[in-house]
Amino acid sequence: MLLISSKPGHEQVESDLRRNLDGRGRLLQSFAMTAGRRGFLVDGVDDRLDRLAALPSVAAARLVTAPYSLVKREERPAGSTVAFGPSQIGGRDFVLLAGPCGVESRGQLDEVADAALRAGAVGLRGGAFKPRTSPYLFQGLGLEGLRLLAEVRERTGLPVVTEVMTPEDVDLVAEHADMLQIGSRNVQNFRLLEAVGSIDRPVLLKRGMMSTLDEYLAAAEYIYMRGNEKVVLCERGIRGFEPRLRNTLDLAGVALLKRLTHLPVLVDPSHGTGLSELVPDLARAALAVGADGVLIEVHPRPEVALSDGRQSLTPAALEELARSLAPLARALGRDLARLPGRQAEASV
Repeated sequence: MLLISSKPGHEQVESDLRRNLDGRGRLLQSFAMTAGRRGFLVDGVDDRLDRLAALPSVAAARLVTAPYSLVKREERPAGSTVAFGPSQIGGRDFVLLAGPCGVESRGQLDEVADAALRAGAVGLRGGAFKPRTSPYLFQGLGLEGLRLLAEVRERTGLPVVTEVMTPEDVDLVAEHADMLQIGSRNVQNFRLLEAVGSIDRPVLLKRGMMSTLDEYLAAAEYIYMRGNEKVVLCERGIRGFEPRLRNTLDLAGVALLKRLTHLPVLVDPSHGTGLSELVPDLARAALAVGADGVLIEVHPRPEVALSDGRQSLTPAALEELARSLAPLARALGRDLARLPGRQAEASV
């Protein structure tokens, strides 16, 4: 099968393709891509790759031979990096992203953001839209939560990652956030994957709690094939049989992902265990197995958090974790990423 992308503004690309198929192949699908381009899947004409690629309206044509041909490691053996604010995810530096599970108030968010800065985090995580197992639990502040995240970003300089739950909300969330998160429950929401694949905004794709690695990488391919190459993976634990743990954090899967794909891989040890006392050890283990960073939940008072307080670190515990990561990173020939040109502590 061929994946063909058009040049921006070339409306005649579909008619060009049909003329050159000569009745031999089939045009299976046409879809929107980034930068005003369109993509086409063509079957049965693999031997015409060069001919179709030479059409004036075609920007690129390539042979697709696997469910995740574009994100496999062989495409970029050195690995890829994704810009997140002034920092890069992937490469030598290990990134720390921290913030509350759910945005509850401006005061709570300010307190956590300041703690994240003191700890050396390069990004602020926080949920404005919260998918919850029970309909009776806190669902997030919605648009007000997005506005609070944007205001705190303006004050602190911390870029923001937050979840988007529906294709209709993609543009709204992208207006307020630097990176869009696809949560575990939506990893196979294909319309949502296509929607974030068609915009120019980094995407944090969390692994589904029941997803195999092949299924997970195929989900990443949905985003990548639509032209958005700014994809970051995140292992957040898979469903296991141990009742004492919320999930089983698959660190072996992280090490394997680093061999299967060129995409950066983060680890979320907060969701991966559900127990705050285990988060520091597994964050350090994530660094040891080759992850590109960690995503840590923090709350100033976990005991009264509206969501996931049991797995949230206090600000003091976050700073202690960050101090322990630095020497381990150096021992592994890496550094902790830092926000350039900023003080370690936010000015209030």
